[in-house]
Amino acid sequence: MEAVSTGAFDVGALVRTVVALLLTVLMGCSPAQAPGPVAVAIALEPVVDGLENPLYVTHAGDGSGRLYVLEQPGRVRVVEGGRLLEAPFLDLTDRVLSRGNEQGLLGLAFAPDFAGSGTFYVHYTGRPDGRTVLARYRLKGGDPYRGDPDSEEVLLTVEQPYANHNGGALLFGPDGCLYLALGDGGSAGDPENRAQNLESLLGKILRLDVSQPGPYRVPPDNPFVGREGRDEIWAYGLRNPWRISFDRATGDLYIADVGQNAIEEVNFQPADSRGGENYGWRVYEGSRRYAQGEAPGAVLPVAEYTHAEGGCSVTGGYVYRGKAIPGLVGTYLYGDYCTGHIWGLTRANGEWRTARLLDSNANITSFGEDEEGEVYVVDRRGTIYRIVPAG
Repeated sequence: MEAVSTGAFDVGALVRTVVALLLTVLMGCSPAQAPGPVAVAIALEPVVDGLENPLYVTHAGDGSGRLYVLEQPGRVRVVEGGRLLEAPFLDLTDRVLSRGNEQGLLGLAFAPDFAGSGTFYVHYTGRPDGRTVLARYRLKGGDPYRGDPDSEEVLLTVEQPYANHNGGALLFGPDGCLYLALGDGGSAGDPENRAQNLESLLGKILRLDVSQPGPYRVPPDNPFVGREGRDEIWAYGLRNPWRISFDRATGDLYIADVGQNAIEEVNFQPADSRGGENYGWRVYEGSRRYAQGEAPGAVLPVAEYTHAEGGCSVTGGYVYRGKAIPGLVGTYLYGDYCTGHIWGLTRANGEWRTARLLDSNANITSFGEDEEGEVYVVDRRGTIYRIVPAG
């Protein structure tokens, strides 16, 4: 939540590309004949406001159309029919530590069978010491508007040496496994080099099987099963992967990793990956070397931007698969917490290209999807927006 890249494009090149795209359309040519950065005019339409430090918005996949919003102090709120319901879905303020900028209720994921099981999962920093807590919950008496705080089953705790870089993202993948993104443990520069340490869960993405009662199981095809490293690890070498997401159409994984002092980055893991990627931190910040040491097989980002270009903390988003903006379909949307810039990232002929689509005034803590694939923006100052066509 500290932080894309205009990549190799300078402003002049970007303007020239946009003009070329417009000319192509006017001349009746197929855009596929001249691939370039997506250039679609978008705007933000307010959905609800009055939230307290909102950090995430998601849906339950149960056909209800309801949205669920995380408030950092420890509440999950419900949005139904464009209205914020007064009673929270879940209130965990008695057990969530939200003392610092990056602590609090950080992640929420509904089980794939939530409509029948009423089961969901949360990620938060727990009292009194701020350790990471992954827990399972259930509905209260089957009421779809009430989660039961007394149903908590703690599945995993991870000690946090510092108050920052807790990560945040929690989501189910296309494979039915639960993915948890954890930061490197905090401070600056990963002083204990935890992101590269395969015996630590910090600075990693974990992949867990929570389909059975009781504690999680490790999927037998996780990359470090039977070899050196914690079995739960799916990917490593990350500083603070605050938000990650799967493309609902392809299964590809996008990882937005917050930078140190200079570079913000977006990493990519293809759907056919068997895991085990090393995304380079702390040896690399983005594509630049940051510290001495080794980062075996380091995978460099597909997009990055520097603080000198504007921004300070990348916020990962989603590949757009909605219907309201046809020109955005297949574009990965992401933003910056400090500037409110929103970018679109596309790939054509194996080449990644990015374009800045909107300069908002939002403190973007997250993006979110509804059941239809429409994308939302979360402003920490209290508002949820929907991305819509400009005009």
